[in-house]
Amino acid sequence: MAEYDLTQTIIPYLDRHLAFPLLTHLSETTLFPVKQIIKAQYELTKGTNMVDYSASLFEQLNPDAEAPAEFSEKRETVISTNERLAQEAQTVLEIIENPEVAQALRQDKRQNLQYLKDHYGLTLEQITVLYNFGKFQYTCGNYSGAADYLYHFRVLSTDTDLNISAHWGKLASDILTGRWPSALEELNSLRELIDSRSISTSTLAGPGGEVASALTQLQSRTWLLHWSLFVYFNHPEGRTLLLETFLSPTYLNTIQTSCPWILRYLAVAAIVSRKASATMSGRMRHAIREVVKVIQMEEYQYTDPVTNFLKELYIEFDFEGAQRELTLAEQIVGDDFFLGSCAEDFLDNARYLISEAYCRIHQRIDIADLSERLNLSREDGEKWIVNLIRDTRMGADARIDLEKNVIEINRPALPVYQTVIEKTRGLAFRTQALGAAMVKTGQAEPTETTPIVAAVNGEAD
Repeated sequence: MAEYDLTQTIIPYLDRHLAFPLLTHLSETTLFPVKQIIKAQYELTKGTNMVDYSASLFEQLNPDAEAPAEFSEKRETVISTNERLAQEAQTVLEIIENPEVAQALRQDKRQNLQYLKDHYGLTLEQITVLYNFGKFQYTCGNYSGAADYLYHFRVLSTDTDLNISAHWGKLASDILTGRWPSALEELNSLRELIDSRSISTSTLAGPGGEVASALTQLQSRTWLLHWSLFVYFNHPEGRTLLLETFLSPTYLNTIQTSCPWILRYLAVAAIVSRKASATMSGRMRHAIREVVKVIQMEEYQYTDPVTNFLKELYIEFDFEGAQRELTLAEQIVGDDFFLGSCAEDFLDNARYLISEAYCRIHQRIDIADLSERLNLSREDGEKWIVNLIRDTRMGADARIDLEKNVIEINRPALPVYQTVIEKTRGLAFRTQALGAAMVKTGQAEPTETTPIVAAVNGEAD
């Protein structure tokens, strides 16, 4: 199933440190040779200061060779740089962690900087040491320390570009340390900054600046979508939040334009959130319907067994085809770094969708036949169907005939006015959203932000 693995597709949109967990997970599968994965990990470490980790990977690749002298030289450089930056950062921290200073600071950053300069001789250049040390700690693999220093820097700094870089670095650090509530807050803050188009840059000045601005925003949103997968598939409410974000017009356009493979994760989130749909907002209750429309439109760009499962079930109404695709999708979801933890929920909810769709288009259903379509035994199939009728809205319309071992479903014809209401339910909302988007576009500033591509240590390879 290596042809369906998205690791190589996703890594170019991640910081190199975020790629390490994906490669580690890949080494636990049988999709690729272990030595090939270790070599990829080793290449990634070359752009970091994790000298010991890089040396251990070199030894695994070359068990009979001596470690090059460059490892020892780089280790000495890293140690000396760490000591120097730590001393400089400690001077700043001693000032800003002073209770009197903490009490005197206000919301206005410029006022705070003036206060620190007047009373303690602390300048913006000295505060930037916190950023430099946080970035250095991040490249060394000390993500917890990096998050703390980047946070302190961002509270005080007025440098827009460095603040944005610190946002990305703080988000990456929270992800790598598994602090999901903090990572979600950082993700939301970064999303607001990107969507506001309020980050200025000199590179966009001159002819074509507005076009470059839109491309920069598209690139930033593309990166944010990929980074958000770590948060949304680990946070307890992540699947619902993923649907709300990915199905919003701006991010859905980003998926269709830049990264259609994200449809896999959107489809899985919609499927596993089926039971929670009753408590969601109006549009989220019909998330699967929205996702199916997008899958149908983007079929020319991207397909896999997960998206094909929904296509066969809701577009082709081919239940045998859906069953085949589900068998493949189960293995793909289980091997996927982001989706592995919800593989069981995915299979359970996918079976419910098959059963529900099958029952909606048939009035008389053989329980043994439906059980076979779900790859269940007759006894398990009977239990499954009973739970389906109990958990869905078919309870009032369905009756189980145990003697004939069939389900009989009697549905009254839907009135014409009810059909019209169902078809036009979302028109008012979509019209309002389109109008708001047009107004926002008309008021947008002609300047934009620099490309936000990596966390604090530059682009991933």
